[in-house]
Amino acid sequence: MSDAPIDIGPIELAEEQPEPAPRPRSKVRTVVLSSLLVVALGGAGVLGWTAWQISSQKDVKLTAPETVGTLTQNKSEDARSTADYLQTALAAEIDLDKTVAAVYSDPNGQDKNVLFFGGTTLLWTPEDDLDTAFNLIADNQGAVTGVHDVDAGELGGTAKCGTTKSDTGELPVCGWADHGSLALAMFPNRTVDEAAPMFRQLREASESR
Repeated sequence: MSDAPIDIGPIELAEEQPEPAPRPRSKVRTVVLSSLLVVALGGAGVLGWTAWQISSQKDVKLTAPETVGTLTQNKSEDARSTADYLQTALAAEIDLDKTVAAVYSDPNGQDKNVLFFGGTTLLWTPEDDLDTAFNLIADNQGAVTGVHDVDAGELGGTAKCGTTKSDTGELPVCGWADHGSLALAMFPNRTVDEAAPMFRQLREASESR
């Protein structure tokens, strides 16, 4: 057996592969943290705004004034009984600290008397509570329909109007809610466009902070 070395041919050395460049982790981390900060600070802004709204709206005084524009509070036994019924119905649906209600006579006729009822408490979700309150205004004809936002005025919060059916036809119903109060009013023999500004006037006369 020959002791000569075995010839396995020429050997080619592979080129050394360069190491992959390190990922710019600090940059990625900066971007992610920046995004999180934007979200966090944005959330803080929302929370701050909500907290300010709650703080500014929670201490509310709600009354049924003697007069509102041309309307005068009706103090007859029938009116008082109707007001008591409305207070009871609202309090049964929404947990309120205090409730008020009144029937207002219109000089243009008894068929245009305004029914007003509401109450005060700390409301965390005013719009949801207002939607719940609208469900109270329903009879065999159906619930309030066509509910839409209307001008809430300087007192803020949310205000909406819609219509339901009555023996005399369409009955406009308006309501407001903020973090301290909620109220509804019904305006027989009027259009929603007529009822909305009257409702805002009624709110401005009955709610104070």
